[in-house]
Amino acid sequence: MTLPIERARSKRPVTWLTIIGVLMLPVVIGGILVAALYNPTERLDALNAAIVNEDEPVTIDDQTVPLGRQLTAGLVEGADDTSNLTWTISNADDAKSGLADGTYAAVVTIPENFSAAATSTAPGGTPERATIEVTTPPDSLVVDDAITAQVTQTATSVLGEQLSSTYLENVFLGFTSLGTQLGTAADGAADLADGAQQAADGAAALPDGATQLATGAADLSTGAGSLGTGLDTIAEGTSGAASGAGELAAGLRQAAAGVNNQELVGAAQATAANAADAAAKTVGVATAAGGLAQSLGALATQCVPPTPESTFCADLATAAGTAGQVATDAGAAAQAAGTANGYAKPTSDGIAALTSQSSAGLVEAAAKTDELAGGLSQLATGTTQSADGARSLADGASQLSTGASSLATGAGTLATGVQSLADGTGELATGLRTASESVPSYTDGEAQSLASVVADPVSAEGSGDSLFGASAVPLLAMLALWFGGLATFVALQAVSRRALTSRAPSALLALRGFAPAAALGALQGLLVAGVVQLAATYDVAEWLTFAALCVASGVAFAAVNQGLVAVLGGAGRWVAALIGVLGVATGVVSTVPGVLSEIAAFMPTAPAYNGMVAALTESDGVGAAVVGLAVWTLLAFGATTIAVARRRTTSVRALLRTAPAGA
Repeated sequence: MTLPIERARSKRPVTWLTIIGVLMLPVVIGGILVAALYNPTERLDALNAAIVNEDEPVTIDDQTVPLGRQLTAGLVEGADDTSNLTWTISNADDAKSGLADGTYAAVVTIPENFSAAATSTAPGGTPERATIEVTTPPDSLVVDDAITAQVTQTATSVLGEQLSSTYLENVFLGFTSLGTQLGTAADGAADLADGAQQAADGAAALPDGATQLATGAADLSTGAGSLGTGLDTIAEGTSGAASGAGELAAGLRQAAAGVNNQELVGAAQATAANAADAAAKTVGVATAAGGLAQSLGALATQCVPPTPESTFCADLATAAGTAGQVATDAGAAAQAAGTANGYAKPTSDGIAALTSQSSAGLVEAAAKTDELAGGLSQLATGTTQSADGARSLADGASQLSTGASSLATGAGTLATGVQSLADGTGELATGLRTASESVPSYTDGEAQSLASVVADPVSAEGSGDSLFGASAVPLLAMLALWFGGLATFVALQAVSRRALTSRAPSALLALRGFAPAAALGALQGLLVAGVVQLAATYDVAEWLTFAALCVASGVAFAAVNQGLVAVLGGAGRWVAALIGVLGVATGVVSTVPGVLSEIAAFMPTAPAYNGMVAALTESDGVGAAVVGLAVWTLLAFGATTIAVARRRTTSVRALLRTAPAGA
């Protein structure tokens, strides 16, 4: 069955088979493109890839860290339950041969130092970036490399996020430990500051005490010197008393020998006088030595040596003991002198009357007097030793005074230094407290949560996993309808061959060629929209808008292709093919040269593509697209009408060429 439609470049009639072929061409094109390219990530399992894990695990804190195996597991298992490549864990030789013969579309190689590099951020290590190698064959398809790169990048990103999260969690917990330790240090510094202040107060009082000690030691040196001089005088007197006692003993013995000798009376009287004088002196010596012993003993109990090596306090104690012994000896001598005096006095008074008595009493008196002489000699010796000790005490006290003066000077310097220490330690405590309060503190849960956010601080929402995005379907649909319009006027005649002889207006002739093409374009748009819905399953409202734009685009593309062929002839089809290619090139990526983008913006494919994108997304532009398609339809129909009008004029020569030979 034929139709009253002219076939292009042939006078054979157009059949329904031709119409069906033209009608189904964009449907087939669109269906193939949508089925092959729409959302390819859902069919990633059709892409085979190999993993070559050459990583050597490392040991950290006695724990093995096999990050290469972890990355391998991450690649094989995939993420977020999305489709994944078909992975094969292989070796270098098998991966190389599989890449060469097409078994593998990509090979991921994990190097030997992967774990070491990934954990190099640990304390004491040299930071190094961990890398993997992705190899694809030189004849891989256009999008295969992008798919492989996206999958491996996702896996490495997840592993890197885990490593960064663990590292940051330890850092945040380290902040908490640091803050606690700073607080402890601040408490210790505060205690140190208090102790240093107390030491400063004590050191400030030390110079006054040392000065008083120097003054007292100087006075002690002067007194000890005077004591030594007095003891020398006592020793001389005691020696004289001892000599007198010796002479008394000799006189008593002479008296005993010659009881009736008148000279004995005078000697006895002299002896009594000497005994009385010796007794008095000896009592004075005992009293002075006793007082000296008490004073030296009191000083010895209060003495603090200026240095650990000083023997001054020991010498002072020895001198006190010596003075006590002198006092004891002097007391004994005084008692003996009193006894002698007791004997000498009666002897002197009654010697004349006793001349007739036995000489036994005189002999006994002489013996007692000898004892007195011995005691006085010992007292003289002890007193001399005491004088020497007193002079040693004077020298030691003088040295003590000098040392105490130096101590007072050093104590002043010490007090200044300790006060500075107290002030500095107080400032240190304040600073440590401020630092402790400034360092953030986290619990384990807070540190883990914060680390996960900081490791991956920015996330993108609303982006799909389709490599072509939301514009893929509009681009494919536009391309199918454009080439469907081109195919229409490959099969149909753009300008009727009867235009020259027809009496119908040019516009009507143009409409006769446009009407069947417009009907085919509308049907093509509706069928393409149906194929898209089967693949993508859009909402009813979105699909109805999209379908209406597809119908409008099919009509507009039919008008434009008719106009191109009507005006340019066969070259019009060539221009139409370029327009289709330009629409595809500028719709795939935004990095095309600006000149091409500007040209494509003025093409009839631009409003169709923009309107379809607006229909399937939340962007505006559906109204503008309809207006743009309507403008292109009117402009193209006008150009076709002008072309028809030009075909209705001819020259005589052209008529002769077309006239029969016998005319």
